[in-house]
Amino acid sequence: MSDARACRELIARLERLSPEARPLWGTMTAPQMLAHLAGWMRMAKGELKASPRMPFMRYPPLKQLIIYWLPFPKGVQTAPELIISASADWAIEQTTVREDMLAFEKMHPNGLWPEHPVFGRMTPKAWGVFAYRHTDHHLRQFGV
Repeated sequence: MSDARACRELIARLERLSPEARPLWGTMTAPQMLAHLAGWMRMAKGELKASPRMPFMRYPPLKQLIIYWLPFPKGVQTAPELIISASADWAIEQTTVREDMLAFEKMHPNGLWPEHPVFGRMTPKAWGVFAYRHTDHHLRQFGV
């Protein structure tokens, strides 16, 4: 997400997403997925606290394999704090996600990112890679 070209590519795909889009897997609707991404961005900003989960994934090399290399599995349970059943207005939510994506690399200028609920402490680079891969996974889920 820290790479400007990669970020623009994700945003172009986000713009093609519609509230009526059907998932290729999983149970979320497009509005729920967009709200999930908005919630995830709030977590990355440190505004939403998520309870720690799966502590064994906090340690190398498993942590690096998951963040950088292994494909995202379909149907993995997310943090309960990121399951959003009601969403805000589509256009507002889409704008919020787009703006957060554009601001991602400048989110924590001091380099102190919050702990990830699964991976614990991560470098700014790891946060950027994971943010890209997480967003890509959900856009693929809806065929964009």
